[in-house]
Amino acid sequence: MKTLTELLAFAPTDRDRNWENHFFSQLTSSSVELISEEPITGPDSWPYLLVKTTSEDKVATTPESSPEPVQKILGWLADKGIGLVVNPEQEYPDYVFPYGMIWHFRENGLFFRDQSDIPTGSVVLSKEDGLRAGPPTESFLPGYVRKVLRDFFRDQGLFAVKILVLEADAKQPGTDAAKAKFYDLAFSLSSLGNPPENEYSDIAEAISWFLPPHYSILLSQEKDLPPFVDL
Repeated sequence: MKTLTELLAFAPTDRDRNWENHFFSQLTSSSVELISEEPITGPDSWPYLLVKTTSEDKVATTPESSPEPVQKILGWLADKGIGLVVNPEQEYPDYVFPYGMIWHFRENGLFFRDQSDIPTGSVVLSKEDGLRAGPPTESFLPGYVRKVLRDFFRDQGLFAVKILVLEADAKQPGTDAAKAKFYDLAFSLSSLGNPPENEYSDIAEAISWFLPPHYSILLSQEKDLPPFVDL
């Protein structure tokens, strides 16, 4: 496997999914230097800690320049609700990790699931499939992540956001594949202040920063669904 330095020498156009997987592996087993002790607000308005990679043979000249293990940094970010930017002091950062990828790595050792593991395309729900719903499990949405989300909504003036996990068995149409489970993390529209429909996509996009890329977000009315629970 190539070293982190060798991987970062690849041109952006040559960084495919295979490169990404190797980059994740090498980065999380390495150490990096903090560019700033405090997170900064990125162009997308979210908070990020800025770090830079070091060559494998670099020796710290001062205590302040001593590299920090990436695993330690990721654990701290997961508790704080902060993302990570790797090597921002160039035209394009080498990688930008939103918060959802950070905490998912802490819980599962993966920044997100492979696309092949995620049901895609249209689905058919038969009468036998049914729909189940309930509060999120600790593994699906850990308590510290829920706190980060509560703090975010509180800053928007929303103090009683309600959620529900919807689960359904479904299969891809025209296939004999085994049924797959689909999960939606639903947010009660009334608890979000009943925003106009033209704001739904912006709200969902904001929430998605806090969740892994493969999570499905649904903004829903509570009517005809099981009781929502407090975030």
